[in-house]
Amino acid sequence: MPVPEESAPRRSLRVVVGVALAVRVAYWLTKWNRALLLNDSWYYSGQALQLAHGTWFRELFVDQPGAEHGPLTSILMAPVSYGGHYWNWQRLVTVATGVALVWVIGRMAHEWWGPRVAVVAASIAAVYPNLWMNDGLVMSESISTLLVALSLWAAWRAAHAGPEHVRRSMLLLGAALGLATLARSELALFVPLVLVWVGLVRRRSSAPWRPVLAATVVAGLVVAPWVGFNLARFERPVLLTTNDGTTLLGANCGDVYHGPNLGGWSLACVTDAQYRQDEEPSVRSARQRSQALHFVRGHLRSLPRVVVARVARSLDLYGFTNLVHQDTGEERPEWAVWAGIVMFWLLAIAAAFGVRRTGRRLRWLLVLPVVVSLATSVLFYGAHRIRSSAEPAIVLLAAVGVVSLLDRWAASRLPQPE
Repeated sequence: MPVPEESAPRRSLRVVVGVALAVRVAYWLTKWNRALLLNDSWYYSGQALQLAHGTWFRELFVDQPGAEHGPLTSILMAPVSYGGHYWNWQRLVTVATGVALVWVIGRMAHEWWGPRVAVVAASIAAVYPNLWMNDGLVMSESISTLLVALSLWAAWRAAHAGPEHVRRSMLLLGAALGLATLARSELALFVPLVLVWVGLVRRRSSAPWRPVLAATVVAGLVVAPWVGFNLARFERPVLLTTNDGTTLLGANCGDVYHGPNLGGWSLACVTDAQYRQDEEPSVRSARQRSQALHFVRGHLRSLPRVVVARVARSLDLYGFTNLVHQDTGEERPEWAVWAGIVMFWLLAIAAAFGVRRTGRRLRWLLVLPVVVSLATSVLFYGAHRIRSSAEPAIVLLAAVGVVSLLDRWAASRLPQPE
């Protein structure tokens, strides 16, 4: 019986997703019953445990309101945060989102470039260490990266939807953007960029900005309960998180303005700056923000060099030893971190070829998460976590580049007419 035309690519994509699942489950099993290290995973895990037992977003060790990070990761982990060694099941949440990301990348690539690029893109995503290393951690990167990919997909569909589908497309886009912001607060920068891109693509349609306004309203409605909750419970105004003060202070101090930590982030700078655990979080964040800005004003001559180092770190061009140390402190295997650095270099080269083979509209859409990642590096610090939001776009463009290079190589081997 003949095989339907579409079955082979779909079957190939299912196989690749199966490989992605196997890689991530194997990685998850290496962490079975391992206690969490002292990093942000403690906060996400502890908040999920509190939510599972009816306590709504309080600090872990003192009786203060808590919003150190966005709420979405802890909310998704709360249903499995019961029993002994509950962090095993919390890790499984990010395994599931990581596998879903591989499928989404494959489907996006199929829609935009066809089945060959789809299989290559999904295959890269399945084995790319900078993706699977996050899957199995009690962190936000796997969840936020999936939502970035879904936002890109929804934005493309919303920009090209006909009158009968535009409303639903805009609702999905707004929901994806709002949830991404609740996963990682810096993705609030991503929201206006995507919405403006959609409006510009639709500018020749009738009332092009009205649907964009609808997506904006939906994104706002998704985020609004968290913002309202924060405004009602903190002493100082808090919109998304109280983490901006800590982040700014750790990124603007003597330890990261020179030496091996140049352009990075230092916990010592936070704990040495009159840190009091029982201080009200919004008050502490405001104080830390003020201290960080005071340090910046006093070291303006050093700032350009620091900013260059931040960007170079995020692009794996500087500070390798420090980056690896930082990642292993967040439970990533050292060998995999080094493999991720090398593979990023290769993907970046392939992505440069892919950009040239991508249409102007789609090219600009895929550049947006890269812009957000670089802007976050400039404003805060350089790290692989900061770059995580750009990884889906890098994988997609690299897949286009790989297929293009393979086609060029195959053409060069054809016999030339005499």
